[in-house]
Amino acid sequence: MTLETIRVFLGWCSVMNFALLLLWFLSVVVAGDWIYRFHSKVFRLSVEEFHSAHYRMMGYFKLTVIILNVVPYLVLRIVF
Repeated sequence: MTLETIRVFLGWCSVMNFALLLLWFLSVVVAGDWIYRFHSKVFRLSVEEFHSAHYRMMGYFKLTVIILNVVPYLVLRIVF
């Protein structure tokens, strides 16, 4: 596997992960009430806890994508 292949792979991983993050955000915005009702049957969550948990997890996911995909991609773009 060449460095060019790894760079292309990391680039597409970044795009796909940010698309997944956007889909997650849109699903919470558009169908948030349905998702809350579905999860509240299993977990005891208030609406505020539900939104806080999703907001926090989206932040963790975005940070993970940046650290593990975007930064190595940018390093390979700069170096090679």
